[in-house]
Amino acid sequence: MKKIPLKTFVSIGMLSSISYILMLLNFPLPPFPNFLNIDFSDVPALLAALIFGPLAGVLVELFKNMIDYFMTGSETGVPIGHLSNFTAGAIFVLTTYYIFKATKTIKGMTLALVGGTISMAVIMSILNYFIFLPAFNFFLNIPAMSAPATREMVVYSILPFNLVKGIIVAVIFFLLYARLQNWITKQASA
Repeated sequence: MKKIPLKTFVSIGMLSSISYILMLLNFPLPPFPNFLNIDFSDVPALLAALIFGPLAGVLVELFKNMIDYFMTGSETGVPIGHLSNFTAGAIFVLTTYYIFKATKTIKGMTLALVGGTISMAVIMSILNYFIFLPAFNFFLNIPAMSAPATREMVVYSILPFNLVKGIIVAVIFFLLYARLQNWITKQASA
């Protein structure tokens, strides 16, 4: 089994902490329901994936959500929102990483971030329709929404929200990447 260097462990822990802090600085966007909040906590996970590989990015997403769950808890006692956030972040990070890995250019990073945004929005819409929204209804003991109401929630709220969130996170990460590209490349090859 390959040994993971101490620097990698420390860096993942540090990036997870930064990601958690960024997760706390969330805010709603007026046209969307209040339970959908924008935060920038996927930026450190993307950075971890580019430097240390896809597993590091997923671990940052996991640790961020675990810390938040243990610090803030959940209305239901079941971390459905945290599982949803982890899934969305992991889809975004992994898609972006693998598309970028095939190109490794600034143009490729743009394509990767667009691909990550679209895949996150589409896959999370499907998962919200079939898994996360029914789970919220079940654990909060509220009447289940009808299929048309659930579909409407997904199409008019969740899908556009994830597209907007992905675009905002992508723009912020792209600006960061454009300034740190040489450093990230050097760190990834070290």
